Amino acid sequence: MLHVGGLTRCSATDYPGKLAAVVFCQGCAWRCGYCHNPELQDARAGAAIAWTEVLAFLERRRGLLDAVVFSGGEPTQQRGLAQAMVDVKAMGFLVGLHTAGIVPWRLEKVLPLVDWVAMDVKGRFDEHERVTGVRGSAGRAKQSRDLILKSGVACELHTLSRAGSAPDPAPA
Repeated sequence: MLHVGGLTRCSATDYPGKLAAVVFCQGCAWRCGYCHNPELQDARAGAAIAWTEVLAFLERRRGLLDAVVFSGGEPTQQRGLAQAMVDVKAMGFLVGLHTAGIVPWRLEKVLPLVDWVAMDVKGRFDEHERVTGVRGSAGRAKQSRDLILKSGVACELHTLSRAGSAPDPAPA
């Protein structure tokens, strides 16, 4: 079961060219200083919205929304992500994913279910651990970036970088 920390019922900016609901997944292992959803970091926090309530909401929005985007926190940390994507696809929605690439093996599992993915590249890979506060985060982010680029899924790589400190979005 997916642990949902929040829900945006309609967004015109979270999936390119589509109207989407955004499901905010609870939990993130990284501690980026500029996090825009720090209330979602604690994976042990109780779900703010039951997944069954989200599904009921989506059922009422068939034909009105085009897509459902899983964001966070970090969606790939949740074991229930793949099943949640299957549920959403069965309802006829496109599936979007916002990820930082924290769990590449789970990302690889869900990529075939995704129609569009955006990866938040935290900065240059040689500075990645300083940004996230987690050893080994650069390796996981590189692996996830490579999986996304090889998958053929429509994608965007997002970054927040300082002048003169551009990230390394393309494979070396």
